[in-house]
Amino acid sequence: MIERLETKQRMSRIVKHNGTIYLCGQVCKDSTQGITEQTASMLDKVDDLLLQAGSSREHILSATIYIKDMSMFAAMNDVWDNWLPADHAPARACVTASMAREELLVEISVIAAKID
Repeated sequence: MIERLETKQRMSRIVKHNGTIYLCGQVCKDSTQGITEQTASMLDKVDDLLLQAGSSREHILSATIYIKDMSMFAAMNDVWDNWLPADHAPARACVTASMAREELLVEISVIAAKID
């Protein structure tokens, strides 16, 4: 069975299927801030959605990070490394991407396992 949460015409924020949770791309709450703050805010949203879906950051299987400019890679990784629990690193990719809005610096898409 497929369960979709917070579904709109274009996408669902959360999709659950066979014990796997898929989150739509998450961005920061305040796009006027720098990469450090945008990354922290984005990851806070991931935490909230994972909790709502019955999971947590310890259960992330895969993350794809889209960053506007690789010159911000180290600063983004500093926030990521402090957020991610030790010994729970998921499979991850990070790519340079054009963002949906000019002021956005980073976006993440996450796949996680449901907590048993």
